[in-house]
Amino acid sequence: MKLILLSGGSGKRLWPLSNNSRSKQFLKVLTSPEKKLESMVQRIRRQLEKTQLLDIAYISTNKTQMDIIRSQIGNQVPLIIEPEQRDTFPAIILAATYLYSVIGVSLNEVMTVMPVDPFVEEQFFDRVAYLEDVIKHSGMDIALIGVTPTYPATKYGYIMLNNNEKEHDLETTYHSVREFKEKPTEEQAEQFIEQKALWNCGVFAFRLGYIIKQLKEKGLPTKYDEMIQLYESLPKISFDYEIVEKAEKIAVVPYNGYWKDLGTWNTLTEEIQSSVIGRGTLSDTCTNTHLINELNMPVTVIGASNMIVATSPDGILVSDKSKSHQIKELVKDDKKRPMYEERRWGWYRVLDYKESTDGMNVLTKRLCVFAGQNISYQYHHKRSEVWVIVKGEGEFVLDDEKFYVKSGDVLNIPVGSKHGIKAIEDIEFIEVQMGSELEEEDIVRLFMSWGEMKKSLGCE
Repeated sequence: MKLILLSGGSGKRLWPLSNNSRSKQFLKVLTSPEKKLESMVQRIRRQLEKTQLLDIAYISTNKTQMDIIRSQIGNQVPLIIEPEQRDTFPAIILAATYLYSVIGVSLNEVMTVMPVDPFVEEQFFDRVAYLEDVIKHSGMDIALIGVTPTYPATKYGYIMLNNNEKEHDLETTYHSVREFKEKPTEEQAEQFIEQKALWNCGVFAFRLGYIIKQLKEKGLPTKYDEMIQLYESLPKISFDYEIVEKAEKIAVVPYNGYWKDLGTWNTLTEEIQSSVIGRGTLSDTCTNTHLINELNMPVTVIGASNMIVATSPDGILVSDKSKSHQIKELVKDDKKRPMYEERRWGWYRVLDYKESTDGMNVLTKRLCVFAGQNISYQYHHKRSEVWVIVKGEGEFVLDDEKFYVKSGDVLNIPVGSKHGIKAIEDIEFIEVQMGSELEEEDIVRLFMSWGEMKKSLGCE
C-alpha cells in the first residue's frame, strides 16, 4: 500500500494564525506526549511512525507549503508537489501519475488517500491499513472509512449504507455503500443517523490501476510530467464528486473511535490543553476562553466567557467561539502578504512595510536561520538589502567571497549581488529591503545546497 496525505488549505478559518502559507495543519497549538507544542502534521507523522505506516507515506502539497513541511517534519516523508492549489481530484490524480510513471508502482498496488490533519487516536490507522485488505479481497472498486456520528452534524457528508445487505466479514466488518448525502440540515442528519449512516472523513482506497483506467477514459495523461503541464487546466472539483460518487462498487469500513475535524477555533480549542499559549494572562473571571499570542507583547483578558483571543503579525481576532467560523467570510478578500512564515531553514517575521510615492519601498524583517541550515545562494533584480546580525554566528558569501559573521556585523547587499548565509549556531538578523518591488518572487536561486555552492565556487 502507498499512503498519500493531502496537505492543502488556505488557512482562512483559523485567521490570524493561519494564512496561505501556514494553514491549520501547521499551527503548533497541540500538546505531544512529551508535553511540547506540536502541529497537526507533526502529530500525524508521530502516529504514522508508531503504527508503522510512515515508510509508505507521501505528502501531496503545493509549492507554497514545501518549506514549512520540511521545517516541521524533515525529509523522511517524500513530497509530491502540485504546481498550484486546486482541489482533491487534481491532487489525487497527480499523485497517482507520480506513483505510476515516476516511482514505477504496480497497477495492483493499493493507493490510500487521506487528509494530513485529522485529529484521531492511533487505532484509526488500523482502519486505514485494513482498507488494503478490503480492496484486495472484496472485489470493490473503492473502500472508505466511515465515522460513527456522535451528533447530527450539518458540516459533514454522510455515507448511506445498504442496510438490507448482510455485513461482510473479512477480518472485521465492512458494508457496501448505497449513496452519499452532502451537508444536510440538522433534521435530515438526525434521520440519517437513525438509518445508521456514517460521516465521510475523506479517506479513500483503490487499486492504482483503477484510477489510471479512469484517467485513460477521461482522455487525461497517465505520465506525471504530462499531468504537470496541463495541471492548471484541470477542473477544480473534489475527488468525491468526480470519482467516488460515480463508482459502482464502494465499500465502507466503520470506525467507532475518536475522530474530529479541527477546522474552526471552536473545535480546535476543545483539544488545546493550555488556555494560554504565548505571552498573556487570563483572569480568574474568564471561563472557557483561550488566548493564543504570537506577538512579543503582553495580552490580558478579563471576564471573558466562551471566547478565542488570537494574535499574530497578520492581525488580532477576538471572537465568541461559536461564531468564530464566520472569520472565513470576513477575511476572504484579504490579499495581503503573510507577515510570518516558517521556512525549511528557519522563519521570518515582517516588522514593517512602507510604500513610497517615489517608487522606493522599504520592508523590514527579522529572520532566524537554524544551526546547520542555510538560505539559498541567490540574488535580486529589484532590491538591495542590509542585514544586521543580532544573534549567533555563521558563514556569509557575497559575490563568491566567503566571510565569517557574528552579532553586531552589518552586511550591505547591492542590487544584483549574489549572497547567502549558513548558520554555525542559530543566527538572527534584521533585514531591510529597499527597492521598487519587494516581492518574494524577486529571488533568483543559484544554489540551494551550501555544500554544492562552496564546491562550485571553490571556497570550501
